[in-house]
Parts: sequence; C-alpha cells; structure tokens
Amino acid sequence: MTTLEKVRELIPDMTAAEKSELLQLIARDIGGVFPGIESLPGVMGGEPCVVRTRIPVWLLVQGRTLGISESEILGAYPTLRAEDLANAWSYYRANRDEVDRQIADNEMS
Repeated sequence: MTTLEKVRELIPDMTAAEKSELLQLIARDIGGVFPGIESLPGVMGGEPCVVRTRIPVWLLVQGRTLGISESEILGAYPTLRAEDLANAWSYYRANRDEVDRQIADNEMS
C-alpha cells in the first residue's frame, strides 16, 4: 500500500480540525511557507524569528534541546503563544541544518 493510499483511508475518520491541520502541513511542505515565522534583514541579523517578537527560532530550539519545557519557555517569554512554538518547531523540522548552524554560531559568540 502506498503512502497516498494510507492517507486516503485515514481522511474519512479525521475531524474537520485535523483535516485543516493536515492541509496546513501540506501547504507548508510544498511552499516552504511558515506562518508566524519571518526573516527581516534589520531584525536579529535576518535570522528567522517569531512574528511580533525578536525571538529567533534557534533560541527556542536550543532551549528545547536543553530540556526546557514548552510551558517554561512560554513563562520566560510572556509574549509567546503555544501556536508560536508550534510554528517554530515546524520551521525547525523543515530547516534543521540552517537552525542547527545558527545555534552553533551563537554558541561560539
């Protein structure tokens, strides 16, 4: 059975919310678009950050790698929402090498 055939079998059992999330995941994967994450030349050296903030994705990923929980991250950065973290994790999954390089670069600084 192909992956597409497996997905076709799962769709009828999914809720509307799950279908919506699946569409968002597919759109991100195809287009490389990550809502909630932006790279602006004049902000944090152009590194991808959570919109409305100057919090770079690499910083959040590094915290998570060091064992800081999502609730602790949200407590440390009150302007962040759970959705912002989900967007950061999605961005990281699609751009792992770039973010890992940013982490390494900032550890040397």
